[in-house]
Amino acid sequence: MNSPTKTLLGTCLLLALASPALAAPARGETLKDWPRVTSAIAPDPALEARVQQILAQMTLAQKIGQMTQPEIKTISPEQVRQYYIGSVLNGGGSWPGMDKHASVADWLRLADAYRAASLATDAKTPIPVIWGTDAVHGHNNVYGATLFPHNIGLGAAGDAELIERIGEATARATRATGIDWVFAPTLAVAHDPRWGRTYESFSSDPARVREYARAYVRGAQGRFADDGNVVATAKHYIGDGATEHGRDQGEALVGKAAMINVHGQGYYGALGEGVQTVMASFNSWNDRTAGMDYGKMHGSKALLTDALKDKMGFDGFVVSDWNGIAQVPGCRNDSCAQAINAGIDMVMVPDDWKAFIANTIAQVESGEIPMARIDDAVARILRVKLRAGLFNHAPSDSRYAGDSKAVLHRDLARRAVRESLVLLKNESSVLPLRRDARVLVVGKSADSLSDQAGGWSLTWQGTDNTNADYPQADSVLGALRAELGARQVTYSADGAGVDAGQFDVVVAVVGETPYAETNGDILHSDSVSHSRTYPQDLAVLRAAQATGKPVVTVYFSGRPMYTNDLLNLSQAFVAAWLPGSEGKGITDVLVAGRNGKPAHDFRGRLSFPWPGIPCPAPIDQPDPKRPPLFALGYGLRYAAPGSVGRLPEANPDNCGAVTTLPIFNRADTPPFALHVAAAGATQPLGNDLNATLRWPTTAPVVQVRTVQVNTQQDAKEVTWLAPAQLVARSSSRRNLGALARTDGALQFDVQLVQRPTSAVKVTMQCGTGCEGGVDIAPVLARMSPGQKQTITVPLACFARQGVDLGAVEAPWVVSADRPFAAAFTQVRVSVDAAKAAGAVRCP
Repeated sequence: MNSPTKTLLGTCLLLALASPALAAPARGETLKDWPRVTSAIAPDPALEARVQQILAQMTLAQKIGQMTQPEIKTISPEQVRQYYIGSVLNGGGSWPGMDKHASVADWLRLADAYRAASLATDAKTPIPVIWGTDAVHGHNNVYGATLFPHNIGLGAAGDAELIERIGEATARATRATGIDWVFAPTLAVAHDPRWGRTYESFSSDPARVREYARAYVRGAQGRFADDGNVVATAKHYIGDGATEHGRDQGEALVGKAAMINVHGQGYYGALGEGVQTVMASFNSWNDRTAGMDYGKMHGSKALLTDALKDKMGFDGFVVSDWNGIAQVPGCRNDSCAQAINAGIDMVMVPDDWKAFIANTIAQVESGEIPMARIDDAVARILRVKLRAGLFNHAPSDSRYAGDSKAVLHRDLARRAVRESLVLLKNESSVLPLRRDARVLVVGKSADSLSDQAGGWSLTWQGTDNTNADYPQADSVLGALRAELGARQVTYSADGAGVDAGQFDVVVAVVGETPYAETNGDILHSDSVSHSRTYPQDLAVLRAAQATGKPVVTVYFSGRPMYTNDLLNLSQAFVAAWLPGSEGKGITDVLVAGRNGKPAHDFRGRLSFPWPGIPCPAPIDQPDPKRPPLFALGYGLRYAAPGSVGRLPEANPDNCGAVTTLPIFNRADTPPFALHVAAAGATQPLGNDLNATLRWPTTAPVVQVRTVQVNTQQDAKEVTWLAPAQLVARSSSRRNLGALARTDGALQFDVQLVQRPTSAVKVTMQCGTGCEGGVDIAPVLARMSPGQKQTITVPLACFARQGVDLGAVEAPWVVSADRPFAAAFTQVRVSVDAAKAAGAVRCP
């Protein structure tokens, strides 16, 4: 190990990256409160006068329209005109006409249509709409666009100039499609790799996050002097990476000193560089040491207004996250006076925007929301639109508009991949690969551009894509064949049935499969062992080692994982993170130059410590008994080699008491998978969040689509058209005995669409003839359409019906007939839930 471990607080206190524009303490001092930050974009009296002039002309409906941001799937250009809409967005997996392969011209055409509609209102001064998109590692929603490494890899590169160039390139790609606002950069300081968004964090080092925040905003937004600039967003404010156990949208239990000196650092950098929008976070913050519970960020005036706007001096606007207002107690997707009063200026309300407008107008008219707060919010939105020049140019006016080449930045992305690779092991100098080497490539990820790109790639979770969806990309396998020649490179996904004597070296490309938030979370009770989740990768490496040839492992992951067993099976091990579209950036470093010497050396250094045990301590709470295997900043080079001896291996069943067995929430939770079944036939639903299934295609018995019940696209709405079942099934039997002994219960959230007129049975199955459960139709009959309820069925109920809880194959089966429709999510087995209020009584 060639770098000492750094602690988060110790690093941030150096404040070595303080901007001259920031009224910050001297180097080494600790911030006691939120600092005043002087923006690089200074107030303009003439612009402010224009803001007030427009504001004075506006009706209440026009003002609320400016504060409303629907999703493009739910609003037409004509509705933008009719409702004076101020902004639209496209979520991950949303495209013009819902065509994943929509062209750059298709995107631009829709952007021009939205803007033209926004200027065709009867307002005295029509206000142009602003379109926001999650361009988080390139313009990642657009077919054929270059995908850069995710933030965690860029953090390993340690190159702020590179980040500025990537911000600039992403902005130009975004402007090519007519979009003028990106929801980037993410400024989380992640402290637990169990968090499914760890890869969106540049580093666990807040100083690096601050440096990168400045660089990205400077490149993407600048001072709006170039028509390739976009409005940038600092997100997610604040503490999204600080949640307990890395739970997405969970609760941060850190003190004020940590929140200000660690998790605030990225915001000081972004605000100083002039970032114009800040996105509120889903998480909450409870400073227990000080006895201060700030609650959900979306409803916290102390943080959105008092800290961000008043103390730090932010004069842009705050946008909410996807239906984030609904998580404020007492609020819904379509109504939340508290969030607006707290300081939310623009509300991301993807689907329920009409009701939101009506409800908010009524809340202003009743005095629940002061008119002064509305005027402040709209003034901030107008200020940003004027600064960005949106009143002066149409989307198609940019010199990049409609240019399909402007979404391609392959050389820059290839450089980013080269710089982000971290060499963790290289015994006997097996790397670089000789140019005349005969190479056997193995592993599921070697020719998978989906695995290489990760989440937020064409679709939200990065799933439901094939290599054909990435026409401007190279996999590692493709890159090796291009570099060494196809005749020297052979591929076998599992390494089986090959003659080892035909090869000189084995290159194994393995790693995590794509995920985004929630789906990517690892339970606190589970380990961060890669092999626990992906045993096929361990099997491939064992097969590779058995050949007797040197094994080089290229590892894709969105976070540092416990990989001692994989390291032991490898002579060389490269952490490649989620590199994006440019696999040739990997072979640039792995393969020797024509002179036999390295063409490029490894430059990457770990941006997070690498765990040495399956149950590591949180990064911000280092435990001497559980030290990292490799410290923050570790990384070998060809020019600076090191040795890694044989490592201890452990794979415990869990990291603590199992309190919940997740089955389904937004997507299948392995090993469970949702199916529909009827008349002896079954059909898996898959994890395509944008598909509507009518099954079978002839004489359908069910229709299934993705909807929201609790959070974004988290539920499956099932309409029964004939007798059928919705089944969560595992490929192996599960022992629920321990859960049953601790008052365990099957729980799931249901939102009623249409009441049933016959039985709706919830059962468990444990093999042929082994099934039992309860009828929940009486519970559903008491609900109103649109109402949500958590159904709780004690495990004892299933046991009494003859289910063998020690060998459950399908822990959740819903059997029903027409007419019945409901949405289901958050399916799990929970301990200490059998006696919960409203639990179903056992037959």
